[in-house]
Amino acid sequence: MTAVALRTVVRSFSELCITVGVLIVLFVVHLLYWTGLRADSAADGEIERLHHQWADSPAAGGTRGDGDGADGGGGTGSSGADGQDGGGAGSRAARQGAGAPGAYRDGRSFAVMYIPRLGRDWSKPVLQDTGVRTLRKGLGHYTHSARLGQKGNFAVAGHRRTYGDPFKDFPRLRPGDPVVVTDGTTWYTYTITKRPYRTVPGDTGVLNSVPAPLDKAATPFDRPGRYLTLTTCDPEWGSSHRLIAWARLDATRPAAEGKPDALTR
Repeated sequence: MTAVALRTVVRSFSELCITVGVLIVLFVVHLLYWTGLRADSAADGEIERLHHQWADSPAAGGTRGDGDGADGGGGTGSSGADGQDGGGAGSRAARQGAGAPGAYRDGRSFAVMYIPRLGRDWSKPVLQDTGVRTLRKGLGHYTHSARLGQKGNFAVAGHRRTYGDPFKDFPRLRPGDPVVVTDGTTWYTYTITKRPYRTVPGDTGVLNSVPAPLDKAATPFDRPGRYLTLTTCDPEWGSSHRLIAWARLDATRPAAEGKPDALTR
């Protein structure tokens, strides 16, 4: 090969490397920046839409959510061991009260979640189903899991990275952390019971009404109750595993009485 031909090959290879490098940078910018902007805008739009919807259909005052004997007035009620049902007249009033949420619709938001541990201003809409398009707007409710505040396991998924990075700091969750969710009629305060549990995608028992992970030692509850399961991918930039956080419903508060203590202190 002549010197001229060699220089041509080296120049062409160098140009190819530069082109590939530029494409990689553009792809990373797309993942980290553009998808984040679009996701944040979509999430803000969903929350704004919910607030307008709730303003047009005021929450019923003086009723309690369908909690586990939780204190509807002060927002500090306790469910007792493992969130056993304490139901009663207050719970029935909430189920039958004016402004009670209707059926969840695929791809539509129905609640807003707040997790103070993930940031003072952290709030995300919760939408029905866990489809790709849905999770680009916020968090997704597993279709076959329990409804918000009801008996069983209210299970929610979210991206760890990209599309707004809603669960980027998921590993920071600790026992005792509040997770507050509102559907416009009631504030539901769940409490994280354990540090996040790492498992494989096939460990679907974590979504059972009474969660049943493959690792029996990680089982968070031993009886029926009103639970919350949060799921996201692990590692941070991969999806070979899942991180799971469990919580139980400890308190409810009518929306008309304002935010619970967990969001005001």
